[in-house]
Amino acid sequence: MTWIVAILLALALLPLALLVAFWVMGERGVRILPSTRAALRDRVRQPPRARRIDGSPARGEPAGSRLGKAFKALHGYVYARWPDRYIGLFLRLLPWAKESHKMAWADRYHGKVLPLELARRIITLDHDIPRTDLEQIIPYPMARDIVLKASPDVTILDCPCRMTREDPCLPLDVCMLVGSGDFVLDHLPGRSRRIGREEALAILEAEHARGHVHTAYFKDAINDRFYAICNCCPCCCGGLEAMMRHGVPMVASSGYVAQADPGLCIACEECVSACPFGAVHLEENRAVVKWATCMGCGVCESRCATGAMSLVLDPEKGIPLDVRALGNAEVVP
Repeated sequence: MTWIVAILLALALLPLALLVAFWVMGERGVRILPSTRAALRDRVRQPPRARRIDGSPARGEPAGSRLGKAFKALHGYVYARWPDRYIGLFLRLLPWAKESHKMAWADRYHGKVLPLELARRIITLDHDIPRTDLEQIIPYPMARDIVLKASPDVTILDCPCRMTREDPCLPLDVCMLVGSGDFVLDHLPGRSRRIGREEALAILEAEHARGHVHTAYFKDAINDRFYAICNCCPCCCGGLEAMMRHGVPMVASSGYVAQADPGLCIACEECVSACPFGAVHLEENRAVVKWATCMGCGVCESRCATGAMSLVLDPEKGIPLDVRALGNAEVVP
């Protein structure tokens, strides 16, 4: 009888023990930080249901139960508190995942490729952009809101994807959290810092020169909206690895496609080696772009010394995430 009581007591105390352990590990044994309270409050509070310009409901999940909201808040905390471990676990599970699981992951965690100019526009935003109608821009049923303020704060963070690799690309501090980064600044003080607009633009330029891809990332656990510009390299980025090696459609095209001018191409192969997606090859000593594979990042365009490569809008690739254009469109609250 005594052992039954002991087991029941242990089960009753287990949630408390887990909560204490979670607090010690997550909040480092101090009182819950204001940024934690704000983040949890935002996760639990149900945001307004996204609506299209014509007023009809956008696709997505309905408001969840209180337990579901609490789980989502916990999910967001874990993701933001330990991003490298979260992504590392994700990458280890990917090879074993069913196709249905891969699609579910893509719906909840995905990016939109940004050519350099559109990434610059987000960093140099000069008017507020509240928007929930991203159905055509971000072709996923979840996490399609974008809420940006003029002159957004940028917090730079050591790239969690690069930190999971044994020999990562350098530098590490290339992930840009757009908007409030208070939670990361509080919980990862040695790996994050607030930066100004000029430094953010300089990082974008330097990463573009390295041949890396600017990607606007959306996550269900981060309030179902855009939250970061990642500067992605194919050798380290978890999102690109998921897409290119495991068939998880986590990254959407920029809405542009590269185009080669055969009259200007000199077959130098700079674009072939530079393309992060393997979308360019030579045929008869001229560069040829594979339409289906090209994501419209613009890396090849910047590497082409003769101007033979250019980006052109392609409606079949989607609509670009251009915050200036979004800000001039009608928004349904």
